[in-house]
Amino acid sequence: MSSQSRSALIFGGTGQIGAALLARLRAAGWRSYAVSRQSREQQSGVHWLRGEFDAMPELPERVDVIFSTGPLDRFSHWYADARMACPRVVAFGSTSVETKHASADSGERDLAGRLRDAEARVFGTAALRGAQATVLRPTLVYGAGSDQTLSRIAAMARRSGFFVLPANARGRRQPVHVADLAAAAQAVVDVAATHAKAYALPGGETVVYREMVRRTLAALQPPPRLIVLPSPMFSAAVLAARASGRLQGLTGAAVARMREDLVFDAGPARQDFGYAPRGFQPDADMLPR
Repeated sequence: MSSQSRSALIFGGTGQIGAALLARLRAAGWRSYAVSRQSREQQSGVHWLRGEFDAMPELPERVDVIFSTGPLDRFSHWYADARMACPRVVAFGSTSVETKHASADSGERDLAGRLRDAEARVFGTAALRGAQATVLRPTLVYGAGSDQTLSRIAAMARRSGFFVLPANARGRRQPVHVADLAAAAQAVVDVAATHAKAYALPGGETVVYREMVRRTLAALQPPPRLIVLPSPMFSAAVLAARASGRLQGLTGAAVARMREDLVFDAGPARQDFGYAPRGFQPDADMLPR
C-alpha cells in the first residue's frame, strides 16, 4: 500500500514526539486523525478530534496504523477495550522500564511497573486481535523545548544565570532528538522484523552527565555558568533548596542517577530498521526561551 493512501490515528499529537511524527506523516501524504483535549485548527492531511482517553470522540472505523506517543499505560488500557480495526500499532514507552525498576524511590518503581504492565498489555491485545505491535523506548528526549530534563535545566539556568552539579555527576547519557524518534516510528511500520518487539532508542552519542549539561548551557545566550561542587556541598545545597520549597522534584534517587550510567544498545534498532540517530549538539531553538 502506498503512503499516499495510508491512514493513522495518533495519540499525543500535540506532544514533543507526536508533533514531529505528525509533520513527517503529513509530508509523506498520510491521512492522520489526532486526538487532543483542546480544539485545534484543522490542517491539510490532519483531522483533529477533540477528546481524551476518558472521553473519546467518535473515531474512524479503521486506520492502517495507530501511533501512541503519549503515556503508554493510559493508551494500553484504551487499546485493550477499543474495537477499532487496525493491523499495526506503534507505541512509545520509555527506558525507565529498565532503569527505575529497582529505584530507591517508590514512585519510580511504580512507574517502571506500570510501563512493564502496559507493554505486556499492548502486545497481548495485539496478539489477540491478529495485529502487530512494536514498542519504542527512548532514552533522554530533547529537541522540542518541552522535555522534563534538559529543558528544565535550561529554564532553571536562564532564571538564575547558573546551574549547579555535584562533582561526581559523571554517569553516561544518550540524549535522543525528537525528530529521530519520529523517524523511527515511521520506519518500523513496514518492517516485519519489528513485530512484537520492544526497542531501546538511544541518541547517537554517549556523553557524561556533566558534559551533557555543559553543552545545554552553552547553547543558551548568554550561556549560564556551570558550577561544580564537591558532593557533600551539593547535597547540603539541595537540602536547603528543598527546605525553602524549591527543587521538590529533585529526589535523592534522581541525584544518585547522575552518577550512574544509563546506556542502551542501539544495535537491534539499527539492524532491524536502520535506526541512525544524530549526535548530541543542542542549540537554542531546541530549548525553552
